[in-house]
Amino acid sequence: MNFSTDPRFNFARQQINAANEEGYTSVLDLFQRACTEFADDIAFTCMEQDVTFREIDEMSAKFAAYLRSDGGLAHGDRVAIQLPNLIQYPVAAWGILRAGLVLVNTNPMYTERELRHQFQDSGAKAIVMLSDFSDAAKKVIPDTDIKLVVSTHALDMIEAQPAPDYKLDESVRVVTLPIAISLGEGKAPPKISPSLNDLAVLQYTGGTTGVAKGAMLSHGNIIGSVTQVKKHFAEGDTVISGLLIAPMPIYHIFGFCVYLCSNFASGGRSVLIPNPRNFDALLDVMKAFPFTGFASVNSMLVALMNSPKFDEVDWSHLQWTGVGGAALVPDIAEEWERRTKTRLIEGYGLSETTSNLTLNMPSTRRIGTVGKPMGFQEIKLVNAAGQQVADGEEGEVWVRGLQVMMGYWQRPEATNEAVDSEGFFKTGDVAVKLEDGFYKIVDRIKDMILVSGFNVYPNEIENVITSHADVLECAVVGVKDEQTGEAVKAVIVRSNSNLTAEQLTAFCRKNLTPYKVPKLVEFRDELPKSTVGKILRRELR
Repeated sequence: MNFSTDPRFNFARQQINAANEEGYTSVLDLFQRACTEFADDIAFTCMEQDVTFREIDEMSAKFAAYLRSDGGLAHGDRVAIQLPNLIQYPVAAWGILRAGLVLVNTNPMYTERELRHQFQDSGAKAIVMLSDFSDAAKKVIPDTDIKLVVSTHALDMIEAQPAPDYKLDESVRVVTLPIAISLGEGKAPPKISPSLNDLAVLQYTGGTTGVAKGAMLSHGNIIGSVTQVKKHFAEGDTVISGLLIAPMPIYHIFGFCVYLCSNFASGGRSVLIPNPRNFDALLDVMKAFPFTGFASVNSMLVALMNSPKFDEVDWSHLQWTGVGGAALVPDIAEEWERRTKTRLIEGYGLSETTSNLTLNMPSTRRIGTVGKPMGFQEIKLVNAAGQQVADGEEGEVWVRGLQVMMGYWQRPEATNEAVDSEGFFKTGDVAVKLEDGFYKIVDRIKDMILVSGFNVYPNEIENVITSHADVLECAVVGVKDEQTGEAVKAVIVRSNSNLTAEQLTAFCRKNLTPYKVPKLVEFRDELPKSTVGKILRRELR
C-alpha cells in the first residue's frame, strides 16, 4: 500500500529524505545492513539465551518464506503479533516485514473485546501469539478473517514445546513457530523492494479519545524516527545504542523503535524482559549486566526503588534512563538520580508520531519538561480558536514532520479530523513552550477538569500529592458536581495506612489554590495501569 500521493504529507516525506543520511531504502535495508555488519554479535538476550544478528537473520528469513508459501499469505496482508518481550518477537516481526506483509502490534493483555476490535479493524489474516492466550483465541478468532495461527510457547527458542489444542474451525490452520520456521527452510524469502512510502506497521492507539484506531506507520516514518533520535542523542553527546535493559514492550511504539530498530541498527544488544511487573526478576537481570541504557515509567521507577535489591545493582555503566508515558514526578526523579548517580531524561510522543517528538538530554535536561524538539519537524501550539499562541501560553500541540503517521487505517474521517490541510497532526495534548525552547506538557485536553469555569490539570495536583511522604502513587480525575460542574477527585495508594483524607486535603491546601484542592479523596491498594505501567485515568473516570 502506497501513501505517496496525499499532499498533506509532502513536508513529512521531504523531512524523511533530508534525515536519511544513511540512504536507507526501507526498514528491511536497515535490517540487512545490521545483520551483515554485526553478524556474530549478540542482538537479543532473554531468559539466559543469547541470539546473534546472524541467527535473527536466518530464522526470520525462514519464517518469511513460510508465510508466503505454506502460510498462504499475499503481499500486503496484515499479520498480528500478540507476544510479550521474547526472542520470538524480533524473529516474527522481521519475518513478517521481510515477507512483504504489514505488522499489527497487539497488546498481549487485551481483553476479548479489544482483540476482536483490533483484528476485525485491521483485517488481519494471521496471528503470531503466545500459547498462553489460546482461550481468548478460541473465542475471538471465529469472528475475524484470521486463517493462520502461529503459536509459540515462551520456551520455544530454547527447546520447541508441544502446541496447545486450540479447537478452532478446520478452516483455520494452526502451527507452532518452530515448525513454521522449519517449513521455511530451503525456501527463499520473497523478493520485495518496499519504498519509504509503503505501509510497514499498524500501531493501534490506546483508545483514550474513543475507539482504538490503527496509526499507519510507513517504512519512512520508522527510518525517520530512528535517524532523528540518533541525531538528537549525538547532539546531546550521548549514544542511544549499547547494552539496553528492555522492559518496555516491543508492541508499544517506543519499545518497537528503540529495541527492534534503533539499537538493532547500531549493533546494540537488548536484554528482553517478558514480565516487566516482576520487579525482583527485573532487578536480578539488571544486576547481571553492565547495561548502558534503561527506559521506564514513573510507577516502575517507584517499584524498583522500593525493593531491597535496588542498591545491589551496579549503576556505574548507565548513561541514560528514559521516562515517558506520563509526566515525570519531580520527587521520583530526584530520588532516582540521587541513588543511581545518573540523570533521567523525559520525552514525549504518541503512537501517531512513531514515538518521540521531544526529548531531554542528560547534559541539558530540565526536570518538569519533556525537553526540546528533535529535528526534521515543526511544532506549534494552538488555542481553541485555531490560532497559534505565543511562547509561555498554553496551547494544543500540533506537529508535522518525518515521524507523523500517514493517517488512520481505513478511517479517512478520523484522519481528516486529526490532520489539517498542511499536514499538522493535532495531538490533543496541552503544552507550554518555555523561553529556552523546552516544552512542558500541561495535560491531555480531555483529562482537564473544569471547576466553576477554571481549568484544572491533573498533573499539577498529582505532583503535589505525590510529594507527600506517605503517598506512593496517585491519580486525579474530574467527577460531576452539582455546584461547580466538576470537582477534583484524588485516588491514592498510601505508603502509610495512617494517612487520612483530612490530612491529605490539609496538605493540598498548603500547596494549591482552593479550586484545585481535591474535594474527594479515595484510598486504594493499587491503581489501574496499562501493561507499560501507565496509570489509566480513563478507567478511574
